Amino acid sequence: MLITNVITPSSSGAVVAVRVEDETVVAVGPGLVAGAGEWVIDGDGGLLTESLVETHAHLDKAYLAELIPNPTGDLMGAIAAMIANRHVMTVENTIERAERAVRTMVRNGVTTIRTHADVTQENGLTSVEALLEVRRRTAAIVDLQIVALLGWPLTGSRGEVHRQLGREAVGMGVDIIGGCPHLDDDVLMANADLVDLAGELEVPLDLHADEHTDGERTSLVDLAERVMTSGFSHGVTASHCVSLGMQHVDDQRATAEKLAEARVGVVALPQTNLFLQGRDTQSAMPRGLTAVKHLRDAGVLVAAGSDNLQDPFNPVGRGDPLDAAGLMVLAAHLLPADALASVTSVARAVVGVPAAGPLVGAHADLMVTPVSGVREMLATCAPRSLVVRRGRVVHGRGRG
Repeated sequence: MLITNVITPSSSGAVVAVRVEDETVVAVGPGLVAGAGEWVIDGDGGLLTESLVETHAHLDKAYLAELIPNPTGDLMGAIAAMIANRHVMTVENTIERAERAVRTMVRNGVTTIRTHADVTQENGLTSVEALLEVRRRTAAIVDLQIVALLGWPLTGSRGEVHRQLGREAVGMGVDIIGGCPHLDDDVLMANADLVDLAGELEVPLDLHADEHTDGERTSLVDLAERVMTSGFSHGVTASHCVSLGMQHVDDQRATAEKLAEARVGVVALPQTNLFLQGRDTQSAMPRGLTAVKHLRDAGVLVAAGSDNLQDPFNPVGRGDPLDAAGLMVLAAHLLPADALASVTSVARAVVGVPAAGPLVGAHADLMVTPVSGVREMLATCAPRSLVVRRGRVVHGRGRG
């Protein structure tokens, strides 16, 4: 495949072509000529970048906003609404909603998705069953990582039912173990149990960590220390980390250094957390964001994700990570190039997939957007005209 007539973030406006062989970019430059039988796609002068990563989704809840309202608009209101309406989520309609969300994301340039699946005593493994089927149906267009989001309690004898469900979920084909330690009666023991369980199962760990604005309640230093002392080596992600943004800058820096030492990646989720958090403080309202600057300064990989899509936790959303990247500019004060990296290169490192983009030797996960640069792409979220995954067109001109 030869993609012609494009610019790249590093080409300074010069028009280039990009050659792809199998799943790899093998040449980038202005003088590339199509070989005999080579498939040529004209990029119409658009911006060619690596494709997008959705680092944190809840596909099993997607598009439930009309069916399950959240009158209070906060996190516990959303959780209560889901528990009260669990019967609405059948395997069949979860497959339909989740597959619709995946295909929307692919059209928006997403080629890798990490999604959480509720695994609770009430819900059992129905969300896992549904998302495994969605992964099967969409295997040709997207890489779908599934996290078993264990319910609470996680600790002690009462938590064994959830830990056992986690084991069963991994046995079914789930990739990652997750949970919400901050909702447990003993957050530090919940950290310990989740690290132990993921170690037992030899899978990565992705936690909903400290999703609240109480700066006095924090578990991230404990998580980092447990990861290091246990020798856990399968990869750890701490998502949300909202309360860190409420702490003194000295504490933020110290925590960031611990997370960097433990190689824990962080996922900020500005869309959903700006909606859910801070409602009880109407003066100098908390922003519902983690300490992005100090985490990045310490060397922590900080990605961004969309989290929920039109459900009780977030009534809006388009299934486009560029929306989250735009909020990282506005709310986290990142410059456009760094914000784009939070949903591309940094995001890929956090979820553990190979580097991609219009660079020789990189994975051929690519997209073309009809804009003149990264800032314009974030400002307009113009529709992607071409999406390539593993060297194969999955959306746009030339598919098929």
